[in-house]
Amino acid sequence: DFNFPRRTGLSHQDLDSDIQVHPHRVFVYNCVFLCLWFAEIVHEDVKMSSDGESDPASSSDDVQSPVRVRMRNKKISTEDINKRLSLPADIRLPDDYLEKFNVIGPALFEQPISRRLRRVSLSEIGFGKLETYIKLDKLGEGTYATVYKGRSKLTENLVALKEIRLEHEEGAPCTAIREVSLLKDLKHANIVTLHDIIHTQKSLTLVFEYLDKDLKQYLDDCGNTIHMHNVKLFLFQLLRGLSYCHRRKVLHRDLKPQNLLINERGELKLADFGLARAKSIPTKTYSNEVVTLWYRPPDILLGSTDYSTHIDMWGVGCIFYEMATGRPLFPGSTVEEELHFIFKLLGTPTESSWPGISSNEEFVSFNYPQYRAERLSNHTPRLSSDGVELLSKFLQFEGKKRVSADHAMSHHYFSHFGNRVIVSLILSATSIFSLPEIHLERETTRPPAAPEPGNTHLSQGTHT
Repeated sequence: DFNFPRRTGLSHQDLDSDIQVHPHRVFVYNCVFLCLWFAEIVHEDVKMSSDGESDPASSSDDVQSPVRVRMRNKKISTEDINKRLSLPADIRLPDDYLEKFNVIGPALFEQPISRRLRRVSLSEIGFGKLETYIKLDKLGEGTYATVYKGRSKLTENLVALKEIRLEHEEGAPCTAIREVSLLKDLKHANIVTLHDIIHTQKSLTLVFEYLDKDLKQYLDDCGNTIHMHNVKLFLFQLLRGLSYCHRRKVLHRDLKPQNLLINERGELKLADFGLARAKSIPTKTYSNEVVTLWYRPPDILLGSTDYSTHIDMWGVGCIFYEMATGRPLFPGSTVEEELHFIFKLLGTPTESSWPGISSNEEFVSFNYPQYRAERLSNHTPRLSSDGVELLSKFLQFEGKKRVSADHAMSHHYFSHFGNRVIVSLILSATSIFSLPEIHLERETTRPPAAPEPGNTHLSQGTHT
């Protein structure tokens, strides 16, 4: 017998803690989680418009008796159903469903919609069913999942299908549960949208909005030389997405160019929340085995497990540098080598620059030479002085000294946007390209730049 919480959702902390202690319960928890997801996924609380932005959903409290009277006397349209169920505006309802709904559907408008009725309605429309989506091409494959490019029969829009293979005894991987539990509550133009989830005996398929490429591919396509105006746009969007997450106590924990998706319009979106955590208790201790090595901050490399939103900000600095130069900043192949690259550029830390470092056993055991800090401007010739200053604020040894996403968006580096535009973008969750002042510059394709003399450590290593 299992005594599950009576609340309407399970947090990933609940799931993680139980998975660690009771591995045999994982599959049961997965089933409960998926049932809860069908009742509470994006369609319940947020209406998604055709461009992927969120609008306030109509609730049962908004349905007054005059509306109910009108609904009894008119034929129910696709627009009516989409609005009532908080569906995307471009959903095409099956003809047979629309006909059936005009017979039994008025009840949906005459009373508060129940969780069960919503779940049944969504299922009949086609949500939660493999046959609703057509696989087109395989985009990639990992240990537990395969990602396909696909098309939705409901909207004719392209989607990304993340098919996670299930082991019978283990159920869905913890990373998949985390990703679903977090993404269903994160609705922002700079965070990838989770449209649907499909659960079968052999697989769990997450249906995401489709974007053309990731930042790594974007860099490759333009010969590792991104237009500096676009560097600024991408950085600002990355900060917007992180600010939204951090204000909700969500840490991404795995920032890297491959997890930043970009569409033809130039919209950048955070993706792959499989390692993300919701940090609601400031003293919570987490694993230090997070963040791809090249983008991992020194405090985590040295074993710290007590961290907060600042873990993501170091990675932002590394990505900012990579966009501006076309080269990874610290491409170490081991923890020791990664720290060596960091200290060689920023200087070997001392008690005055990083209080407590001399008592860190791992730091002492590596016995690094006493490097003096180099000028960041010598390594970033395309960055303005404001850009170099902002970069330095990301690359602080102590996590608490790193600039936050909110403060970074207000930095002088973005001043050419204008205060009105910046304030509007910070307060809004819609696309930055909804403002006429914002546009993406055309990139010039060129061969990759050769490494600068004396900077060979900035172009070594194998990408992790």
